[in-house]
Amino acid sequence: MNLWEDLEWRGLISQSTDPDSLKDLLNNKSITFYIGFDPTAPSLHLGNLMQILFAKRLQLAGHKPLALVGGATGLIGDPKETGERNLNEEEIVIDWTSKIAKQLIKFFDFFGANKCEVVNNFEWTSKIDAISLLRDLGKHFSINRMLEREAVSARLNASGISYTEFSYAILQANDYLELNKKFDCVLQTGGSDQWGNITAGVDLIRRVLSKPVHALTTPLMIKADGNKFGKTEDGTIWLSPDLTSPYSFYQFWLNSDDRDIEKLLKYFSLSSRKDIEEVLDKNNENLSLRIAQKYLAKELTTLVHGKDICDQVINASDALFGQGELKNIDESVLKAALSETGLVEIENKQNLPNVIEILVLTKLCDSKSSAKRTVDEGGAYINNVRINDPQWVVQKNDFLHAKYLVVRKGKKSMAGIKLGG
Repeated sequence: MNLWEDLEWRGLISQSTDPDSLKDLLNNKSITFYIGFDPTAPSLHLGNLMQILFAKRLQLAGHKPLALVGGATGLIGDPKETGERNLNEEEIVIDWTSKIAKQLIKFFDFFGANKCEVVNNFEWTSKIDAISLLRDLGKHFSINRMLEREAVSARLNASGISYTEFSYAILQANDYLELNKKFDCVLQTGGSDQWGNITAGVDLIRRVLSKPVHALTTPLMIKADGNKFGKTEDGTIWLSPDLTSPYSFYQFWLNSDDRDIEKLLKYFSLSSRKDIEEVLDKNNENLSLRIAQKYLAKELTTLVHGKDICDQVINASDALFGQGELKNIDESVLKAALSETGLVEIENKQNLPNVIEILVLTKLCDSKSSAKRTVDEGGAYINNVRINDPQWVVQKNDFLHAKYLVVRKGKKSMAGIKLGG
């Protein structure tokens, strides 16, 4: 398959300008394109990962990516349909810009003819004075067109919108103009919610330079259950290990709905069509084995956090369910894993709880009689060791890393105990 066919097969093309011309450019030439990331948080998230991997596909096909970090646009804020953004202090945005730039570096190739370059739009936007903004840029923008943007119209019909956020499209359009002048950038990619901002840049370049350039967006991901992709009950899935542990990151993919996994593989895996179809065929033979989920979880955790961390996470995941040695799990990974299952802290005192009390404390059993029945039936495990004696009392040397107990009821219900102090 050529690049365009591969993108179509994966369902990654939502909107594009002049598809026939763009198809020819992507299949037969080497072009420069850009993708932008505003520093609205100290880390990128799963929605950003989809855009990063889309850009990575283009680079692997011979095109040159410009990864733009919005040090300037991050100070303004892209309009949300729900309401006005809080403006962050400049020092915070500078810090977040630096962190995001460092995250982006791990995903691209920075050598060769189509090496990636990371750019910051604060470099040129900070030099624009008010008169230039209005005369040189603002004159090319139709208020009517700007009002048609989905987020803007939604805000006008609800809470209203500030001139600051209303003007965001002008700054993003100018980014495209500047990158076209400096790098001959002829394509901007992004999520379909950015279509209005991206085509504003296409139109600005046409008006100022009389040149045709392109826009290409990917679809927004909504899960089969109707919830927004990349969100859990605990919140956003981040790429930073400080905000989302590698274990939690791995588990997110491992727990993907069977109804979503084919789409997720096509969107996120860098594997070939042949390999993906083979994985899906094996997966469909026995959905309970979660072959496709494990495949994608391993690929993406390795990509984002590195092979060593991914191996630790997989070993921890296996060991927690009795398929590996718990004492070999790194403490930070064990803590993250048990936090996912439910971690109860107990006092570090002389008289520690017995197995019945532990099962009730962790809420694996709702009563002492239920806990005793679990023990009698052989379903109680502490650190993967079956406990048959209802009078069994935990000792301090039972705690992994002198802090943690892995408590399991049956094969699948699990929780953790942390020794306080």
